[in-house]
Amino acid sequence: MSALPSMRLPDRWAPSPGVLADRVVLVTGATGGLGGETVRALVRGGATVVITGRKVRALEALYDELVALGGPQPVIHPLDLESATPTDYAALADGIEAELGRLDGVVHAAAHFHELTPIAMHKPDDWLRALQVNVSAPFALTQACMPLLGRASDSAVVFVFDDPERVSRAHWGGYGVSKAALERMAAVLHAENARGTMRVHALLPPPMRTALRRAAYYGENTLDRPLPSAAAEAIVYLLSGAGVDARGTVLDLRPTH
Repeated sequence: MSALPSMRLPDRWAPSPGVLADRVVLVTGATGGLGGETVRALVRGGATVVITGRKVRALEALYDELVALGGPQPVIHPLDLESATPTDYAALADGIEAELGRLDGVVHAAAHFHELTPIAMHKPDDWLRALQVNVSAPFALTQACMPLLGRASDSAVVFVFDDPERVSRAHWGGYGVSKAALERMAAVLHAENARGTMRVHALLPPPMRTALRRAAYYGENTLDRPLPSAAAEAIVYLLSGAGVDARGTVLDLRPTH
């Protein structure tokens, strides 16, 4: 059971053009399945996006795609969450302030998952990598961005959870442990900022057509799963003014049946 209460997306809510106009949003894992769909949805909503990831060429291709959508010009900031230091995160926040003058949202869409494996056989390096990318990096990046987020009249940090019942089963290893830690970190961060201008949110997506899903369920026809577009639109909701109603909750997108 999550330390944050859960809620559902309001009936018939859909993003409208300009719903995120004049907002600047930083997205990690922007070239991944959920991250890519999220930045496209944000640009369609009128946001200026700062896209981060490890692979510069993939970021440049995504940049060109976003420019073609006709929204505000995006900003590329390569960032390897596995090796980034507090100095790197501070430099990112300083760069956003210098170039854009504000920050209204952070979406932690990056995730590390290698394979299902029992703890007895879990490679220590991969365990540490999962904890670093999935927990320590979101902590350090959020902390570095909090001064900017706190100056905005309404800002939001969005963490992406995974099904707690599923990832607490056998063989989920460092990924499962890291997602449990992320849940607790989001709860603590909300408790410390429940009355300020910075909102804390969590998203619990349904099974989606992503590389992470393929790695965990390699026998499954992932094409049967939906693209992350619905989850991306839900993130737009959380970042918008309407998301105030979901503050401090887990927005559960899983099917109810």
